[in-house]
Amino acid sequence: MAACQRGCAFAIPSHSCPSWERWQSMEAAGRLLCRVSLLLLCLQPGLGRTRVVQAAPPGFMESSCLASIFWVKLDKLFLQGKFFSLEIVDPSGGTVLVDEMLAARCGYVLSEDVWGNPIFRASVLGCHVANEADRLFSLTINIKVSSSPDMRQAATYSFPMYCTYSPWAPREIVCEENYMEVSVKSDVPAISDYDSATWMSALPEVQKVQYQVWQLIFLSPSGRKKIMVSNAAKLGYSFNNTLARVFLRAPYSSNESELTVANGVSMNTVSSTSMYKQRWLLLLIDTTVSCPVDGTSFTDTAITWTLPSIIPTLVLQGDTFISKNISVGVDGKNIAHPEQNFTLEHNKTHIQITIPIGAAGGRLKSTVANGVHGIIYSINLFLEHIWADVDWHLTKYTVIKSISTPFIPRIPTVINNTIPEKRTFDVTFGSFLPDVSLVTITIGNVPLSPREAEHHGYKVYEITFPNGTKGFNLEVPFDDPTVLKEYVNRNETKYTLRVNYTLNVGPEMKPYNHPAAVECVLADIELPEAVGYCDKENLYLAVPISNLHQYWSLYIGNKLLNQHTVLSNRYLLTTNSTHLVVQVPLFAVGIIYEEVSFQRIKTRFDLALRKANTLETIEIFSVSCNFNSSAFIVCYPNGTVTVSAPMKTIPSIDMGKTKLKDSTCKPKEFNEEQAFFQFHVSTCGTSLKFEGDHIIYENEISYEKEILPAWGPPRITRDPDYRLTVLCYYPTKERLMHTAIVSNRPTNGHPPFGYGRMMVRSHVTGHRKTRQILNIISRVSKDESFLELYEPNLTIVKPSLEPIFFEVELKDEEPSVDLHLNNCWMTGSSEFNSTSQWIITMDGCENRNNESVTEFYPVSVSRRVKYPAHFKRLAVRMLVPLLGQVHLHCTVTVCSPPKGPIGNIWTCGGQCDPTRKRIDQNSEPYSGLRGYVLAGPVWIVAPEPTVD
Repeated sequence: MAACQRGCAFAIPSHSCPSWERWQSMEAAGRLLCRVSLLLLCLQPGLGRTRVVQAAPPGFMESSCLASIFWVKLDKLFLQGKFFSLEIVDPSGGTVLVDEMLAARCGYVLSEDVWGNPIFRASVLGCHVANEADRLFSLTINIKVSSSPDMRQAATYSFPMYCTYSPWAPREIVCEENYMEVSVKSDVPAISDYDSATWMSALPEVQKVQYQVWQLIFLSPSGRKKIMVSNAAKLGYSFNNTLARVFLRAPYSSNESELTVANGVSMNTVSSTSMYKQRWLLLLIDTTVSCPVDGTSFTDTAITWTLPSIIPTLVLQGDTFISKNISVGVDGKNIAHPEQNFTLEHNKTHIQITIPIGAAGGRLKSTVANGVHGIIYSINLFLEHIWADVDWHLTKYTVIKSISTPFIPRIPTVINNTIPEKRTFDVTFGSFLPDVSLVTITIGNVPLSPREAEHHGYKVYEITFPNGTKGFNLEVPFDDPTVLKEYVNRNETKYTLRVNYTLNVGPEMKPYNHPAAVECVLADIELPEAVGYCDKENLYLAVPISNLHQYWSLYIGNKLLNQHTVLSNRYLLTTNSTHLVVQVPLFAVGIIYEEVSFQRIKTRFDLALRKANTLETIEIFSVSCNFNSSAFIVCYPNGTVTVSAPMKTIPSIDMGKTKLKDSTCKPKEFNEEQAFFQFHVSTCGTSLKFEGDHIIYENEISYEKEILPAWGPPRITRDPDYRLTVLCYYPTKERLMHTAIVSNRPTNGHPPFGYGRMMVRSHVTGHRKTRQILNIISRVSKDESFLELYEPNLTIVKPSLEPIFFEVELKDEEPSVDLHLNNCWMTGSSEFNSTSQWIITMDGCENRNNESVTEFYPVSVSRRVKYPAHFKRLAVRMLVPLLGQVHLHCTVTVCSPPKGPIGNIWTCGGQCDPTRKRIDQNSEPYSGLRGYVLAGPVWIVAPEPTVD
């Protein structure tokens, strides 16, 4: 044992008690035994006492000698559930119960090691210790153990201990947990050889008298205080002397102590001088003692214990200080190679020991604080520092320190080891120290013990990690009813296992709960694959119905494919045991025209597969086909209209001579049987009207007849009448027109295709008089005079922040009508249903805001203006820098004049008076004809920099 280096505690045979001479001969054997087996109480003969023998259970007690300290450990397992007390047996007879006050004064420590085993330590200079020549020391303790608090029936185990300790340093200081002790060699002045025998014979008597005359002088912040030794004991001090030494034992934080700082470490210091006075002798001994009261710091990975190398109150002449040796021990045992577990560093100012959390010799303990799992690491250290200086020659400085870290959170982790293809959750929960046990696992709100979990088909078992910690492994099949399943992404299922662990933590078995959720995504859903085909008049898409309505829904644009959508759009929907088939006619709503030419029509029909819960588009099923058709109309989202007009007259006409309302708009291609037109709704005389929740653009294809004579009656023609009305319907909501936001836009941001109708003359003859046709144009003027206008299709460029001049004209020969601008706005797009950016007019009023200023200009009769009421002129000045192209959009109303003579004045914000008539005098009173006009684009560029 390591303690055998300086001292030893061992058992005494039962046949006799050793005398001083026999003790000397047994010392060597005692060094080899250095253990406790059978403990006997041996009483000295001649004291009138009988021999008492009480055997202790094997392993109940262990003892050792650490330098000048008795060290005893009791087995906590033997004492578990029992009561015990400790008594000191005085050499002269009788026992003394060890309590807290006695322990600090007499040099005892009763505590626990890091494993919870009771520990008793005693100084060899402590009370009731038999001292033989400051070299051999003995102490007997009684341990009383009872199963109840009543100690009268307790079993008593007597334990004599023997330690040898030599040589002593001139000064030795021990810093224990509850007391400070300093012992100093006291040299008696030399005597002459003449009377040496007399002095030597009188020395024992003098020894007896010394205690009575020793006095202590304390130096404290409050001043100097001289105390008799008898009074010092009442203050908690213990002072005594042996044949060759004087020692003082002091509690921490006494009235005479002072808190000092040595190289940044707080020290508790008692500065004292022991004085012995006779008529012929005055002996003064420095018995100052100083011990650290802190010096520990912590991180999550290590403890750092710092002590000063030089303590100024103990080393008065620092320049003579020489450090001789530093040794470290754990639990009363020296460590031969501390660098294997610790880091020991020292310099002129500090001694620093770094102990990794979990280092050998200490104990890691699990615990729970405020519902958080964590650990506490504890270790019992001692440090011995031997130094030399000119005053004391050698000083041995021993510090015994029990260190425990604060609570260190250690949040356990849940590790997902799941391999999706195995379709089983494999989860590890940890890591934990061995003092943690799994109590229950709650799965699906049902708490199960590990054994019960096995019966439910789960696997629960412990696993050990290489660092000695452990974890708990759980395996649960994906198909277990407690596992949550959710369709995610395109073809994947997210499986979620929710589990709550309940643990018993640490020696105290504190409960700890930890909820966890583990997810795994597996591509185990098969996406449907649609098949498309066509016949002469329809497009078809066939979609597998397996899992269709469980995970997905089918959409046409932004409309759910249901019975209402099918009926309202003239589709046909059929199903069988495996597929759903959608039949879509060629010119039905939802058809996308990829290419329209004189020769063919290439169309596409899209069916979107969307998530049923989020409507996220997963797949687009498409079928694309080519068709040949002699008569069709296609209305594109950007306002382009494509028409294939058939020739159905007798006699036949020259299709190359057909035209739109604007006679300059001729067919792009034609043959003997059909003519192919393509135009924008803002050109070729196209008119606009509102009907329900639709905007309707209308134009007319007609044939220029050859009339004889060309001028004047009679008029003769042999050409048939050919008129084909073209209508394009776009969905909108009239109530939103003030902000130019078109409603029900699809989620992809592109406006829907319109749908068109063609009506030949025979279908519209009876309604010719009631057809609402407005021929309105809008152009950009070069300046505010409105004398020069930009020609159509000419690039217009304006510097930023300069006004743009617009003119809107009604092309009509009816003098008694007024043109009114309802709402005008400017955007960067030519599409009517593009989102508005800048409002120009609102209900016919000039709009002034922080972005733009609008100003109307009066119109008078001139070379270009025959009817001023048919014109509206305005200037728009942007107040913020704007670059890029802009278009002007306006909705207009044309009204007949009022009955009263109020002229052509239109009041701001007014609508058509109910008394006004439409242009068609045969119709009922109406609020006015409405239309739409587009101007632009105008390119806004940065102004040219000015040159000074």
